[in-house]
Amino acid sequence: MWQTTSTTSSFLRPVFFAILFLIFGCRKLKDYSGTVSQMVQLGVPMPILAAAVATFMELPVGFAVAVGAFTRLSAVLMFFYTLGTALIGHRYWTMKGTDRVDSMDSFYKNLSIMGGFLLLYAAGAGKYSIDALCGIAAP
Repeated sequence: MWQTTSTTSSFLRPVFFAILFLIFGCRKLKDYSGTVSQMVQLGVPMPILAAAVATFMELPVGFAVAVGAFTRLSAVLMFFYTLGTALIGHRYWTMKGTDRVDSMDSFYKNLSIMGGFLLLYAAGAGKYSIDALCGIAAP
């Protein structure tokens, strides 16, 4: 029983960590001008570059997490990206009313996701991954 659960978990864990980023990355790519506008609205410096970085982090790096390629590096990159999105995009301490509550929820969800990326970094990709296939996965 544990063997099956462990195998399934090893396969699904990185996919679950990445799926949110892949979905939002596709949305950013489809509506790139809207992504730039959102960066402007948030007051992000160099919004065109910021939108490109966000799209890159969510699509290729998110995909690398999902398939277990360069997992530890990808997990660290996603950890810091998620920290940045929490601090830049979800500044609940500057808001009032329902916007504050919504932003606070997103901020703390980002912190939880960061914890997941730390676990992924510590555990590695698992035996069903590109890292394992190439022999760069840790035991």
